[in-house]
Amino acid sequence: MLACLLLSMHAMAQIKISGKVTNAADGSEIPNTTVAIKGTVKGTIADAKGAFTITVPDVNAVLVFSFTGFATKEVKVGNQTVINVVLSEQANTLNDLVVIGYGSVKKSDLTGAVSSLKAEQIMDAPVPNISQALQGKIPGVDVNVNSSAPGQAAKVRIRGIGSINSAIDPLYVVDGVAGVDGNAINPNDIASLEVLKDASSTAIYGARGANGVIMITTKRGKAGPTEVSYQGDVNVSTLSRHLKTLNSDEFVKVYNEAFVNATKFDPDHGTWAPPAALNHQNFPLLFDANDKPIYNTNWEKEVYKPAVSTSHQLNFQGGNEKMLYSASLGFLDQNGLMTQSWFRRYSARVTFDNDVKDWLKIGGSLNIISSKQRMISDGNGSLNVARMVTEEVPIVPVRYPDGTWAGNNDIAGLEGGPNPVHIAQNRYTLNNLQHTLGNVYLLFHITKDLDFKTDFGYDLVSTKANYYSAGDLPHLSQDQGGVANITNNYNKYWQSESYLTYNKQFKNNSSLNAVAGISFIKYSGENDFVETQNFLSDYFQWNSLGAGSVRSNATSLTTPWDMNSYYGRVNYNLHNKYLFTATGRYDGSSKFSPSKQFAFFPSVAAAWRVSEEEFLKHSKFINNLKIRASYGLSGNQEIGQFQNDPQYRPDQTVINGSNQPTLVPGYIGNPNLKWEKSNQVDAGIELSVLQSRINLNVDYYNRTTKDMLLAAPLPWSSGTYNMNVYKNIGSVRNRGFEINLNTINIQNTNFTWSTNFIFASNKNKILTLNDGNADIFPGPNFLGQTNVLRVGEPIGSFYGMTRLGTYSTDEAAEAAKHSLLPGDRKYIYDANGNPFYSIIGRAYPKWTGTFSTNFKYKGWDLTCDIRFVQGVNTAATFKHSTEDRQTLANSLATVLNAWTPTNQNTSIAQVRSYKFTQDSHFDTWWVEDGSYIRGQNFTLGYTFPDAFLERSHITRFRIYASVQNLFLITKYTGYDPEVDTFNSTYGTNTGFSQNIDFFPYPRPRVWNLGVNLNF
Repeated sequence: MLACLLLSMHAMAQIKISGKVTNAADGSEIPNTTVAIKGTVKGTIADAKGAFTITVPDVNAVLVFSFTGFATKEVKVGNQTVINVVLSEQANTLNDLVVIGYGSVKKSDLTGAVSSLKAEQIMDAPVPNISQALQGKIPGVDVNVNSSAPGQAAKVRIRGIGSINSAIDPLYVVDGVAGVDGNAINPNDIASLEVLKDASSTAIYGARGANGVIMITTKRGKAGPTEVSYQGDVNVSTLSRHLKTLNSDEFVKVYNEAFVNATKFDPDHGTWAPPAALNHQNFPLLFDANDKPIYNTNWEKEVYKPAVSTSHQLNFQGGNEKMLYSASLGFLDQNGLMTQSWFRRYSARVTFDNDVKDWLKIGGSLNIISSKQRMISDGNGSLNVARMVTEEVPIVPVRYPDGTWAGNNDIAGLEGGPNPVHIAQNRYTLNNLQHTLGNVYLLFHITKDLDFKTDFGYDLVSTKANYYSAGDLPHLSQDQGGVANITNNYNKYWQSESYLTYNKQFKNNSSLNAVAGISFIKYSGENDFVETQNFLSDYFQWNSLGAGSVRSNATSLTTPWDMNSYYGRVNYNLHNKYLFTATGRYDGSSKFSPSKQFAFFPSVAAAWRVSEEEFLKHSKFINNLKIRASYGLSGNQEIGQFQNDPQYRPDQTVINGSNQPTLVPGYIGNPNLKWEKSNQVDAGIELSVLQSRINLNVDYYNRTTKDMLLAAPLPWSSGTYNMNVYKNIGSVRNRGFEINLNTINIQNTNFTWSTNFIFASNKNKILTLNDGNADIFPGPNFLGQTNVLRVGEPIGSFYGMTRLGTYSTDEAAEAAKHSLLPGDRKYIYDANGNPFYSIIGRAYPKWTGTFSTNFKYKGWDLTCDIRFVQGVNTAATFKHSTEDRQTLANSLATVLNAWTPTNQNTSIAQVRSYKFTQDSHFDTWWVEDGSYIRGQNFTLGYTFPDAFLERSHITRFRIYASVQNLFLITKYTGYDPEVDTFNSTYGTNTGFSQNIDFFPYPRPRVWNLGVNLNF
């Protein structure tokens, strides 16, 4: 009887509530609205028609209704059993949660400079990785898409370049696992992304946060019926710009003129002729009986062909009050403009979150990625595909009628490069990736206010690069009889994080959040490389290296390191007006000597929510006004392992007529190495007015990196293989402004027009360098120095000569002073008659910006993004081999404007046989204005109304069409001013090769069709 009574009382206490959630603007249902019982973890999800049913414990229960883009609403149950709720659309996102590392806070409570993106903002264009998706989305985050080869990631720089020889990439944190390759993650699996930019937000990651932190949160389960969604895309890439070269008639004309002009530039004034005249007699397969070229091959069209790519993503999300789960499957088939280049990626992901007990929650995720990339545009500076598109002469075909390959080597005297189609088919690298990323966690609710979480994350990456260059490629691998090699990399990374989180709400609208934890990290990298040459045929390639008779190279290397860290953070909110944050992390790394391993990285921040003061709280004009400031330190340890220790390296020497293994000094080491530190000041203001229809964020920052881990040059007399040693010397400063202005210009029942403008400026300056502050020339070298590191100047300063044009006939005497003639290039010289070198450009822009506008009319939506990059230069170094070598290969059509007796006002030297070509120099003719305005992304979509879908199981159906890189307005004469074809520099910093263009993989225009379906 007692049991029945208790059960009866329990049943009486439970109240079943049902209802519907609709949109205040047009009365339409709001599907998938979250309905939660305030103060508990219990809740439900409304169905596709906005209907919900939930059981509450008593009449005092409060239901909280929330949905993205709408104002959250709370309703007390009382005596109601049917509750219909109307939600209002709201641009104000102050209550949105922002991930900040080891926790999250409401946007309104942020004291640091943090920018956030949601999934729909990230995936508004078809991109293979997250770095490309970030371009033009966040102020202060500079993204360079330097290569459009399928699967290639972009360079991401946050608030400038703060180091010279240390790595300058941001730290990626995926679901709490720090230091992983964020670009390996399928962008479709991302729910939200935060960029931590100032010291207050990055200091929690201490020694790894100096270059900024990108927090990636992936999609997880949600309570309610299982939701199935599908996203599919198909797109076509086409060549958006052209680099005009000489056609067959023009080539023959310039080729013959060059030999005629050789007499003028020959000191002995001899008569010169081609090794074999270009006519039918010498080349019957190339010229007709009238000595006219038979072929006029357009190598751009033969190599850069329209490419079709597709992607598919299937997501499952569901759960109940206790258990949440999600799963996803993804496939990307990306084909490149360059023939034979492609990228395939398969991804699978599962997550679960389970409230096992009221005091215990467990969860985890597993992400498996497998990809394969066929890379053919390798070997910068060699006769690779991109270069031969421009340099292959048009008078030869792809193949002769008998099927044999044609090429420059068929014509005596030309630089004998194979044609680019031949190279693309027979010289490539097949990059294979297997990536497993995941974590598991235990969350203990110790008390109402205190939680303890322990998390174990792991990242396993295995890559295998298979390379083969066939035995029939002249000047590439023919002399070696074919070349094959395999590079294996296996990287293991795990981290263990355990931390306490204390949340306390006080009665006076104040709160305290505190985090304290400990971290252990261990990394191990293994690399091996083996190469063989001289194959009997191209059949085996890298599938059987033993088929090569010459073992040319074999190396291996193991690179372990680990870290131990202690960290804490306190956030205090006083009266919901005054916000304070203090953060500290004590990091130790095995990369440094035992006495130098640990360092402390603190930060402090404060914010004043002025709009919560009584004099503004009830303002109808100002909805939010917050002023914030921060200061702190973060670090950088990314210099590779063992730099503090002296090292020997294996080598070979000849003893008694045969090779013998030996050891030679490799690196002298520096036991006094310590952390590189960046101190940063940030001041910001956040303003929302007119019912949050105008939202403005402005930040100013000043970041100075000291004790830089600089690879200081050594004299040759040191006798070591590495002619530098790492020291803690030098400093670099970055200052800048960031602006983000978002407006809702028109908003009514059927039509909304909103705009977003982001702007960022950065001024980089080297403050000190090595002893004596002597200039450092970091490379990459291209016919001499290309860059200089100089105190008072920015990193990325181009260094070269100043070209004034060409010497005219009237300037013959002046030209003779430098052993030159009229028609030669004219430069500035110093007082002693030596070439004068100076800073002639900058590789990084003074400011960048993106203007986005969005229109919504009923089910239609239109988005337009235009990107601006100004105050930057790009070095068109490809002009060296395409304007200065007329008798070795084809040339750019610009040589038709070369110096002649009747055309002397030009910067292009008179054509002549390569034997008498004037030495090329890195100069102002190559370093062009690289500023541009780009039509980044344009998307038109249509979402079918619920009335159309009510008889199906589909809850959302959207189709869309988009185009990326629709137009490019620039003075730059190459394919694209945003480029980097070297990708290897002094130390590990790839900053010095930015905007140096030596035959890139062109950026395409991409036409896309897509569909989104929810079931």
